[in-house]
Amino acid sequence: MKRHFYLVAGWASLGLGAIGAFLPLLPTVPFVILAAFCFANSSPRLEAWLLNHPHFGHHIVAWREKGAISRKGKVAATVAFAASIVLAAILSPWPWVMVPVIAAAVTGSWIWTRPEG
Repeated sequence: MKRHFYLVAGWASLGLGAIGAFLPLLPTVPFVILAAFCFANSSPRLEAWLLNHPHFGHHIVAWREKGAISRKGKVAATVAFAASIVLAAILSPWPWVMVPVIAAAVTGSWIWTRPEG
């Protein structure tokens, strides 16, 4: 039962990561890293496929070994946060406009403290 849960969660995470490749505000790599974690607990074959993937494999390995996020990933996250803040400023009333500002400040601060792989 636990294996099946991880397998479904892995495929769902991979699906969200695939959607994130086309939607600018949805991150791709964190979902792929989550999928690798889920597949590690359910399907060694799928985990190996992700670890050897030419686009995502090095991100997964860097995260597992050092907790590292690439400079490009940090910049992309910062740009996505900025776009979210601008969108909220246009569409949201006060005080809801502050939600993405606070989320960006907290999450962005954490992202920029991670080592670069």
